Amino acid sequence: MATPDYLQQVIISGRRRSEGDRKRSQGFGLFGRPSVTSIAWASLDLLTVMLAVVLALRFRVVMPKDLPTIAILPDLFNSAPRALLFYLGWFAACLIFFMRSYGLYGPIQNRNGLHEQRMTVQATLLAGLILCGTLYLLRGVAVSRVVVGLLAFMTAALICVRRAIWRHMVYSRFRAGIETKNVLIIGAGRVAHALRNHLDSLQHLGFRFKGFVALTEREAESGDVDVIGDVRNCLSLARSLFVDEIFISVPADKRLVIGLVEEARGAGIDVRVVPDLYDGLAWNAPIEYIGQFPTIPLHRRDFPIGAFLLKRILDISLASLALLVTFPAMLLIAISVRMGSQGPIFYKAQRIGRKGRTFSCYKFRTMVPDADKLKADLAHMNERDGVLFKIEKDPRVTTIGRILRKYSLDELPQFYNVLRGDMSLVGPRPPMAAEVQQYDLAHLRRLDVLPGITGLWQVEARQDPSFDSYISLDTAYVENWTLWLDLKILVRTVGVVFSGTGS
Repeated sequence: MATPDYLQQVIISGRRRSEGDRKRSQGFGLFGRPSVTSIAWASLDLLTVMLAVVLALRFRVVMPKDLPTIAILPDLFNSAPRALLFYLGWFAACLIFFMRSYGLYGPIQNRNGLHEQRMTVQATLLAGLILCGTLYLLRGVAVSRVVVGLLAFMTAALICVRRAIWRHMVYSRFRAGIETKNVLIIGAGRVAHALRNHLDSLQHLGFRFKGFVALTEREAESGDVDVIGDVRNCLSLARSLFVDEIFISVPADKRLVIGLVEEARGAGIDVRVVPDLYDGLAWNAPIEYIGQFPTIPLHRRDFPIGAFLLKRILDISLASLALLVTFPAMLLIAISVRMGSQGPIFYKAQRIGRKGRTFSCYKFRTMVPDADKLKADLAHMNERDGVLFKIEKDPRVTTIGRILRKYSLDELPQFYNVLRGDMSLVGPRPPMAAEVQQYDLAHLRRLDVLPGITGLWQVEARQDPSFDSYISLDTAYVENWTLWLDLKILVRTVGVVFSGTGS
């Protein structure tokens, strides 16, 4: 049993880590360094300032010349360009500092739209006031004060409009069930049900309730159909249900909560508690509102929204280009499939995507129409182990289908899946539901990201029949993902396709 002194050290450690998680959630990386998310938001704010100064210049030029100004901005370009760059850079730095200090680089669910707009205007005005003070102290007489006012106004307006558009886009995706957060609630009492009802009423915030986790035997035996387990198997349930966040709605032993937070941290799952239940455990942590419901984050992973946004831009750009370039070839393939055998041109299969979401995956048909019904009769010919199924000389494959499979041409329609957001260019291959049902808990890790047209397994061990190799490579990709890794896989995929190693 832990001594009181040791327990105190554990609680202090939990407090420090909670503070570290809070800073990372607001855009700080380890040791105070900015995260990828904050860098992305800061870059957008910097671009907005550059656009605002161009608009301020244009508006300043067409304004009446008898306004009380010292100099106009065009003169500054000719007389002191370095001074201009210095003042603009100083204004942008102050703006980014205040935006990050106000938590505007964190998740949008932590604040409502009106509060976000108010804090944006406040941060911009503060940055503008500091710029005016700097001009006064440094005697920057070459800079028009009207231009400074226009710069602050244009910046605030542009950022508010940009953030409003972004919030509308995110809310629309959440309502459509895309990129939502799955939630477990520990406890099944009055507070837990109130929280569940509140989350269900705010679908646009992107939280999806998955079940209650009983903390006591009484809750476990209550007969509530939404109670899906107890706290002892909470993390196993969370991983099997692709849970992103755990809410603790009832008082619990601090050691239990600290242990849960440690396990959740290792699994990449966020943890929140209802504020007044844990005196001291979340010391100095901020209260964040989910709609009107106050919560305290004990742990939050830093989601690299900037990097994933770049990945999505890369997916859309390359998929659109690929569809445009390969359209003549796809037209010829469609004609060949139609003439080669009876049946539809495209094969639409239900596949399991990110977080277990089912979607329709498109391919050119390479088999006879009743191929799925014949699979059971050919099970004895399977050349792969585990849950995988592959036959080198599959009798169901048509003549044209063998050529398409050899050079992976049957997968060209999946660029359409990429445009829809069901898939990415790079990622683990989308499995069938029957395969996922045979997965162990650890295998579900490969479903934490969007499935891809190509992936690490395709370029490293495509002909390896081992299921363990298949899973380990996909898991390694998920845990070590970077944009650079995606680019390297895409380059290597070109060689794999032209070498004709498909089957």
